Amino acid sequence: MNSALKLIATATAFTLLAGCASHNPYDPQANQGSSNKTAIYGGLGALAGAAVGAATSSKRDRGKGALIGAAIGGAAAGGYGYYLDRQEAELRRSMQGTGIDIQREGDLLTLVMPGNVTFATGSDEIAGNFYGPLNDLARSLQQYNQSIVEVVGHTDNTGSRSFNMQLSKRRAQSVGYYLESQGVSAQRLNIQGVGPDQPIASNSTAQGRQDNRRVEVQLRPMQGAYE
Repeated sequence: MNSALKLIATATAFTLLAGCASHNPYDPQANQGSSNKTAIYGGLGALAGAAVGAATSSKRDRGKGALIGAAIGGAAAGGYGYYLDRQEAELRRSMQGTGIDIQREGDLLTLVMPGNVTFATGSDEIAGNFYGPLNDLARSLQQYNQSIVEVVGHTDNTGSRSFNMQLSKRRAQSVGYYLESQGVSAQRLNIQGVGPDQPIASNSTAQGRQDNRRVEVQLRPMQGAYE
């Protein structure tokens, strides 16, 4: 069985399992049908998308076409949550071991990139070992292109506020411009620096200041996406 057919079979099995789960009378979530419907419709959409993707791709690229079709079809049928579930899972795999933390709250997905990974102290030049994760992120943003990408730079409170505001903005710009250079549409990018104004830890300790020095990339649904 080729890869495209395997993917279609997997989507079919997922749909059938989701359907069985939604009809389990002993399931305490049975009365909360929204998540079950998302799973069912997402699975059906993935199946249809995989079939279309495989059918419209060349023989060599049929497996890849089925995969992309499954993601698009599943998202259209299951909503933005289904779409983001897939992107989150793939990003967690690609960012594993990089020091980048991925946080999810509803339809907001945030990648927290600590300062010791991204930039040298006082610099807005991207660190050499940070290009790999940024390349992975750029590829994900191109494949999953129904989100607004907010790049926000943060600093600790060491030094003047004016300097930190400028540094945080330059760092956010470095990340945003690099993503753009790797094919992410500039129309999707919002770039800002907030300096020391949004700390996540106390600036009274070295560890707290290190935690506060970071760049966050936040993915939000485009207005009207999958409504």
